[in-house]
Amino acid sequence: MTSDRLRAWARDWRFLTVEVGASAVSLGLFLAFLLLAPLMLLTGGVLVLPEAVRLLRVWSGRSRSRIGAFLGTTVAGPEAEEPADRTIDARLRFAFSRQTARELAWLTVHGLPTFTVALVCVTLPLGVVSSLSVPFYWFRAPADEPVMAPYPVTSWGLAATMPLVAAAYAAMAWLVVPAAARGVAAVSARLLTPDRRHELRARVDSLTLSRAAALDAHAAELRRIERDLHDGAQNRLVSVVMMMGLAERAFETGEDGLPQLRRAQEAATDALAGLRRTVHDIYPPILDELGLEGALGSLAGRSVVPCTLEVGDLGRVPAAVESATYFLVAEALNNVNKYSAAGAARVRVATEGPLLVVEVEDDGAGGAVERPGGGLAGMRRRVEAFEGRMAVTSPPGGPTTVRAELTCGS
Repeated sequence: MTSDRLRAWARDWRFLTVEVGASAVSLGLFLAFLLLAPLMLLTGGVLVLPEAVRLLRVWSGRSRSRIGAFLGTTVAGPEAEEPADRTIDARLRFAFSRQTARELAWLTVHGLPTFTVALVCVTLPLGVVSSLSVPFYWFRAPADEPVMAPYPVTSWGLAATMPLVAAAYAAMAWLVVPAAARGVAAVSARLLTPDRRHELRARVDSLTLSRAAALDAHAAELRRIERDLHDGAQNRLVSVVMMMGLAERAFETGEDGLPQLRRAQEAATDALAGLRRTVHDIYPPILDELGLEGALGSLAGRSVVPCTLEVGDLGRVPAAVESATYFLVAEALNNVNKYSAAGAARVRVATEGPLLVVEVEDDGAGGAVERPGGGLAGMRRRVEAFEGRMAVTSPPGGPTTVRAELTCGS
């Protein structure tokens, strides 16, 4: 039992020792944020702050892991991560979020009070060693510079009391170190754990944004369908009516109306093909015929750039998510074929928990940029309509990777 308690005490002391170094880093970060605050008046501060907050998020994440390992539990982190949207507005929203304020509060506590408490507790055992060693060297000190323990040691009588001082230090260390370790860990865990009410508010905000994205995507889709019907099938049907009218007039006057009828038939055929394309763009019939894997295989097979397809065990995926996935891959491969100058492409679709993950990668020239109203922006809107996320990685020289995560249930 004693050995177990001794091992537990040693573990607590090691934790505080590590926290001394970690809190020193936190103190440095705290001072850096203080220096950064005046720069917010300048454009440079606006650009640097999100990067500083990203560093803070990484540092607090490591502290969560360390404290969770000490407590034998998991210290929950924030659900929201740095947005894939790299616009200044999105990055500033990330920098000025409630979670950032909470982590700054933890940084303040961890960098100042925690550093002091941990340092004092770590040095208590050293006080034991120092007090026990005083009788062996106090007499070598100059008379006008006596050894300083809790009190100046200037005689053998005072030196003889040092073992009692060491015992007091040992008792304090035995009692204080475990309590301080648990207290430091509990306070840090409390500050680092996101406020669940804030998480619920963030969830509501996320759902609101997803609903807005879904409505925007729905409105854009309706405008596209209307444009396709107006510019395609409607114009061709008008041509059919005109050709039928010319044929009718030709027959009434005794002329040959067959050429007009043939042109009307061709126009009707074109209109029917346009209607089929419009219906296909709403929900591709190939999904009903072949399923998601077969439909993606058809897209990969039609790709100009040689494309390999990797599909995991998808299980049951909602039809709306299947349709969104199909169009995502279709648009991504269209971009690969048009702009990438790639020699090969790869499509991977798999489920990871409640998420359907879609990745399209090519070995092309890279440098893909998301522009308002462009194909990548449209893909992002489609993904966000399903409370999903999309990230585009495309350094100059390639490779380009488009990764989308869509919520599809467990």
